[in-house]
Amino acid sequence: MLRRSKQESVGLPTLGLRVEQGEQRVAAQISVQRLSGYGLRRALMAGIQRVIARRDEINRINVFPVPDGDTGTNLAFTLSAVLQGVRAPKLASAGEVLRRAASEAIDGARGNSGAILAQFFQGVSEAMGPSKRLTPEALARAVARGAALAREAMAEPREGTILSVIQAFAGSLREQAEHGRDFRTGFRNALAVAREALRHTPEQLAALRAAGVVDAGAMGFVDMLEGIDDYIAQGRSVLSDALPEELSAAGVDTASGVEYTEGHRFCTECMVSGEAVDRGALKAALLALPLSSLVIAGTREKVRVHAHLDEPVTLFEAASRFGVVSREKADDMRAQSKSAHSRREQVAIVADSGADIPAEAMDRLNIHLVPVRLSIGGRDFLDRVSISPREFYHELRTSPVAPRTSQPPPGDFRRLFEFLLSHHERVVDVSLAAGLSGTLQSAESAAARTDADRIAVFDSRNGSAGQGLLAIWAAEAALAGLSAPRIVEGLVRMRPRSTLYAVVRDVGYGVRGGRAPRLAGPLSRLLRFSPVVRSKPDGRIGLVGAVWGREDLPEKFARKIARRLDPARTWRIIVGHCDCAEDAERAHAALLRAVPKVDRAWIMEAGVAIGVHAGPGSLVIGVQDYEPPTP
Repeated sequence: MLRRSKQESVGLPTLGLRVEQGEQRVAAQISVQRLSGYGLRRALMAGIQRVIARRDEINRINVFPVPDGDTGTNLAFTLSAVLQGVRAPKLASAGEVLRRAASEAIDGARGNSGAILAQFFQGVSEAMGPSKRLTPEALARAVARGAALAREAMAEPREGTILSVIQAFAGSLREQAEHGRDFRTGFRNALAVAREALRHTPEQLAALRAAGVVDAGAMGFVDMLEGIDDYIAQGRSVLSDALPEELSAAGVDTASGVEYTEGHRFCTECMVSGEAVDRGALKAALLALPLSSLVIAGTREKVRVHAHLDEPVTLFEAASRFGVVSREKADDMRAQSKSAHSRREQVAIVADSGADIPAEAMDRLNIHLVPVRLSIGGRDFLDRVSISPREFYHELRTSPVAPRTSQPPPGDFRRLFEFLLSHHERVVDVSLAAGLSGTLQSAESAAARTDADRIAVFDSRNGSAGQGLLAIWAAEAALAGLSAPRIVEGLVRMRPRSTLYAVVRDVGYGVRGGRAPRLAGPLSRLLRFSPVVRSKPDGRIGLVGAVWGREDLPEKFARKIARRLDPARTWRIIVGHCDCAEDAERAHAALLRAVPKVDRAWIMEAGVAIGVHAGPGSLVIGVQDYEPPTP
């Protein structure tokens, strides 16, 4: 069977056959003419485990349709879901195994290639039906159906991708079955054709030819076939008992000269569920949006949608007309591309969107953000992805039911951690305070299931602009070349020097959300004061005073904070506003007048994590006694 050297897989692999010793030996679990559900289940497990183990190498050559370096990670997530599903020992029927594989693939599909592979499994399952055993003829028919559905799932099918390799494999299987080949011979011959199709992908796509690589998704498909071939030749000895998250991955060099060039920024996905989802109408509706790389995979009851676009919320809203939308996600391909193609930082910095970080700093320092979840009137949103701060504050003012935030699930962190660890030595996550949210616990759970030795989850004991200042410091330290332990040491030192303050103009929002006592609203209106709160050393938020009178509130608040700052020290400042940009400008100007030594001072719109409790009209100020990171 084919073996690639590490050097060969950087570019175009030299493809050839290796003669196995004892080639006459056939694995005892596999019949020459029929494959049981047990054998099929184990063969799939072997193929999937091979892809997961090689995910970093697949990431490394990912340049099409976007050079964001995540195809291996996406395939690993997609196939991890399949692996978990088909591990059930009771799946004795081949038809049952394939139905489970298709269902789990659609549920767990990630990325362009993952969605295509999910639709391939769906087609194979439909063609197989309830059959208990798989014959070479049935396999050829099923793979042909899978190839057709995978191509149909693409809005704009392109040759030189995974589609071409699947098609070549399907065609060869058909020829092998027509010539009466047994499973082992027919599969191996078809695998050789798939390898050859993979080798020719650069001739079909200019982006691959320019980068000197084969298509990453197609390589992942061939890797899966090779794992299956290993099982056919060697039996159960090739299977690992480890769960997907425990499988080791080889570290590889991710250096590349390819940069992100596509106009669309977000790789966006969701699930659309209903009794009868009209895939054709859904596809037509989505094609009316300014998007690319559209893939629609699934059944009439459950459809996975994948696309690249700049405004993920437009896709979610359009999809909601055809069923219940769930499992929304949107990955920033621009940030991913920077990580995939830059070796300047050995440490990647992550924060959750509880942190308010100016867009300029996010882009300049390549900080990765995991969005907080938000529920409004029965609909779920991703902070700053499927709902903007401005849209959120409109909903906050008009919704009869108070919006609720929730921490990102561990899976959101794990997906990002997996990707980043394939391109960086370490990850440091600067988390929202444990005293304010369960976000830190979600991140720690994800780190434990990914690689706890390479991921540090740091409790900022802060939120909003205070947490944002710590994340910025950590990213600057990573850019300066500090190791992960030294970054964490620096964060421990900077944590007590970074503080969040907020002035709440209307306490009623805090009362409605359960964060303020009922009497606080009438009392503040009667006495004409606005409470001022701050982050405490233990990470909680506490009352520290008030701004009296409603006139000139921004200036009064700014001067109140400035009096707490040592004029001999150098300060960094973030002024955040809850839908009151003019007030933020006034507070910013007042701070610059009152604080003599300011290194940087940003203005930005505060996110939902604090806005849901502070309410529209509130201001937040994060201050940091700044000390630049030194190598």
